[in-house]
Amino acid sequence: MSISSNVWFTSADNNEGITQVSERLTRLFDSFSLSEKVAGYADAQIKVHFGEQGNTGYVKPELIRTLTGYLGRHEIIATISDTNTLYRGRRTKSGEHLRLAHQHGFTDKAVGGNVVIADETTDGGVKNVVFNGKHIKEAKIMARYTDTELLIAVSHFKGHIITGAGGALKNIGMGCASREGKLAQHSSVAPYVEKRKCIGCEACVAVCPVDAILMSNGKAEVRSENCIGCASCIAACGSDAMEIDWGSGAPELSERMVEYAAAVLNSPGKKVFVNVAMHITAECDCIAEDDPSIVPDVGLFISEDPVAIDQACYDRCCRSAGGYDPFRKAHPRRNCSVQLDYAERLHLGSRAYALIEV
Repeated sequence: MSISSNVWFTSADNNEGITQVSERLTRLFDSFSLSEKVAGYADAQIKVHFGEQGNTGYVKPELIRTLTGYLGRHEIIATISDTNTLYRGRRTKSGEHLRLAHQHGFTDKAVGGNVVIADETTDGGVKNVVFNGKHIKEAKIMARYTDTELLIAVSHFKGHIITGAGGALKNIGMGCASREGKLAQHSSVAPYVEKRKCIGCEACVAVCPVDAILMSNGKAEVRSENCIGCASCIAACGSDAMEIDWGSGAPELSERMVEYAAAVLNSPGKKVFVNVAMHITAECDCIAEDDPSIVPDVGLFISEDPVAIDQACYDRCCRSAGGYDPFRKAHPRRNCSVQLDYAERLHLGSRAYALIEV
């Protein structure tokens, strides 16, 4: 039986206004004794998701400012960062990604720290971490996340088109990887086209970052040997013609993601996880649209255990939905428990937890 981990929680709702939510977050930090846990550190890396253009689900910069202000009162200098994506969009290249972050309110002044895009040119670039896992033998991680003494992951808990749901584990596993590392995680997932559903609109062709989709007799066709598994085509397809063998590729992607998370989490240094379960959407913040909420707002969580905090978020979301699984309803053939179970088996944390309400 797993040893139970502590997860601190306070309810919060976007209707309260950002000032009140920020005050709740500060009380959560106090109850968690964040000041004691970070005492003695000079710098902190804060891993966030700046959100794709058109998306509004990402954790708001005001909440990041609450965290950096808290750290600043203990003389800790914060760097706030995200990594580039595989798919085509404004987060593909560092310059445009940073401009988008600024447009979303993540400026140095607004968040009280240095806002950067972690890429091959910044602070050590990519670090190759020998892992020897079931799928990943060497993880390619942005060095700023493995070499820091204090890493704080601030994650929006929401659904995901392949992993079912995503929180701390996804933010660390997928979010801290280099582009090559992201490719290694997605390499097991190649979509195929259900021809009877395809309407020949070519939306999938337009978004594919590696030109792996062509048109044949008015229908889309995926060249699996060229596919990088980024799932951009699945999100773009309005007729649900893009499909994946969810019985094989998707679970393996979840496991690869967790192995990448392990490569980061097993590195030296203090790790703290903050999850924001508000504006809980069916899809990731990478989706370039204002995705609606699929369940009422839940609140804010903090823990030193990434598995326990994600499990607690999942459980509370199901409770907020009235007892059903909103992520399984949004993605019937996806199972977010795969990542939680595998992470526990890799000793990254415990699915058993004690919830401390603030």
